[in-house]
Amino acid sequence: VQLQASGGGLVQSGGSLRLSCTSPGRLLKTFVYAAAWFRQAPGKVREFVGVKHWGGPYASYADSVKGRFTISTDSAENMIYLQMDSLKSEDTAIYFCAVRTRPLAVFTNAARQPSNYDKWGQGTQVTVSS
Repeated sequence: VQLQASGGGLVQSGGSLRLSCTSPGRLLKTFVYAAAWFRQAPGKVREFVGVKHWGGPYASYADSVKGRFTISTDSAENMIYLQMDSLKSEDTAIYFCAVRTRPLAVFTNAARQPSNYDKWGQGTQVTVSS
């Protein structure tokens, strides 16, 4: 099962963008324990953006995006969203959705490690112009 991410694009600094991620042909709620977003800027390592427990309100975010980005999940639409507001030029990166199919405490350092996620989307480019 692969994930499919979309919604990236070019936006001005201070603007907003919403990224989407789905699993074509399979309901996310049947196998996702936690849903996360990571990003990777040119020449940099992939970094944690945020993670949310699928079935509840618990979420954790990187300090750099806290208060500006929000992860949500929608079982009816079979979607994982990343709402990005007050975008800055330093948010420019390829954004990846990822899911964990086994229990994982979202407030731990383990939840911020890419290696702890089982399935990934292909990435979508976000470019913020200053």
